[in-house]
Amino acid sequence: MTSRTITLDLPENLYVRLQQAAQATQQSFDAILLRAVQVGSPPGWDDVPAEFQTDLAALDRLDDAALWQVARAQQSEAEMTRYQTLLDNNANRTITSTEQDELDQLRMAFDRHMLRKAQALALLRWRGHQVPPPDQLHALP
Repeated sequence: MTSRTITLDLPENLYVRLQQAAQATQQSFDAILLRAVQVGSPPGWDDVPAEFQTDLAALDRLDDAALWQVARAQQSEAEMTRYQTLLDNNANRTITSTEQDELDQLRMAFDRHMLRKAQALALLRWRGHQVPPPDQLHALP
């Protein structure tokens, strides 16, 4: 992995806190500072399946209003009902290849939808917004 050297002016109180953390954990100051940057960075998407990475990466470039729209988005009632029907059918009997394809497509769409919502909420939280519990998202303006 390539690294870069930067010069950073830290407020004295932050420098002291990081220095104390380094001493207390017997780590180098650089290791503590790097960890603080990693933890405080926007949420990554590198560890999600490849088929979803492009969608999640695109969220990084959205403004806050657009991220709130993604966070509030809901699957249609018809899609949710059809998905549940296919899941039930699959559990109780052998489904046709057409039904299996539809189930696979709906599962992919639902996974994409949920990952986008979670990433949007994580980005909004990182940007300093108060993020309500998922069951209260629909009540937001």
